[in-house]
Amino acid sequence: MLVQIEDKIISSEVFERKFVCDLSACKGACCIEGDAGAPLKKEEEVLLKKHLSDIIPFMKAESVIALKSQGITYNDLENDSVTSLVNGKECVFVNYDANQIAKCSIETAHLAGKIPNLKPISCHLYPIRIKQINEYTAINFDEWKICAPACVCGERLAVPVYRFLKVPLIRAFGEDFYKEMEVLAEELKALE
Repeated sequence: MLVQIEDKIISSEVFERKFVCDLSACKGACCIEGDAGAPLKKEEEVLLKKHLSDIIPFMKAESVIALKSQGITYNDLENDSVTSLVNGKECVFVNYDANQIAKCSIETAHLAGKIPNLKPISCHLYPIRIKQINEYTAINFDEWKICAPACVCGERLAVPVYRFLKVPLIRAFGEDFYKEMEVLAEELKALE
């Protein structure tokens, strides 16, 4: 089922499905697997270039080499701008913590107070995917097998996708939109 808030068409799965990342289980596989890098808006690419010198210290040496030879982005098969990859696999901004969990060098630089929050909104919103369709913005839940542990964790904790993604949803669409999502979630719950 689809629901609408202003010009946003939202899959009911965003309200019904449960999701909480379980990095101990997936090891951050969403930053490594897939057929392309993370989708980037033009303004995100500009900001990443502007703050690159503050992000590089948090990157792996192999990633810095790839970045220097390939640049920050490339155009994928759909001609969308996406982050470059290392060895055709992991996002160029991937780094690993002591537990070999993939982390984002952009987010690490932000958490260290070096840059504003520049993590691509496509990453911050995952497992929600956004697509522009004429004058409408489609907001959908993207089910990916590598995120099965997150779905299990979300079910156990009873956290719907939209609630798990409160901060990035507000970042993307504003607080008023998120408040409307909360009202809509209650209305959908009453229909069950």
